[in-house]
Amino acid sequence: MDTTLINILCLILLVLGMLGTFLPVLPGLLLSICGLLIYKFGTDADLPMIYIWAFALLTAVSVVLSYVIPAKTNRKYGGTRWGSIGSIIGTIVGIFIPIPLGFLIGMFAGVFIGELLHDSKDMNKALRSTKGAFIGFIYGTGFSLVVGVAMFLVVVLDMLDII
Repeated sequence: MDTTLINILCLILLVLGMLGTFLPVLPGLLLSICGLLIYKFGTDADLPMIYIWAFALLTAVSVVLSYVIPAKTNRKYGGTRWGSIGSIIGTIVGIFIPIPLGFLIGMFAGVFIGELLHDSKDMNKALRSTKGAFIGFIYGTGFSLVVGVAMFLVVVLDMLDII
């Protein structure tokens, strides 16, 4: 395959990966890491392997943080273990619900329902806990977006022979 076509494919995957960090229909950083790997091994790029290993590690960390951060910030905002567990269960269930942003709705519903199961009389606490989960989601998404942008920049700078 022509190097130009491979470069275009890589850039498309990297851009889709960045979009996927906040659009749930795309697998996010997994697309970005695929673009990076295709660039490294599909062209005669001199990109050092340390970038591949570093971005693979950051991608794995991002996947874990996407589930852990909302659960932890939920607790910071007064949530209980019930809300944290609800966050994880709701996210997983939401992934399989065929509605836009199902995973996000599932996560928030999980936190809210989990907190209400713990204490059905304190709706304000359930709402604060859900707010914490939302803030955690923003942190996790921001981290993933930064990693995706960094991958994109490394590839573009390598294409331009700047690094």
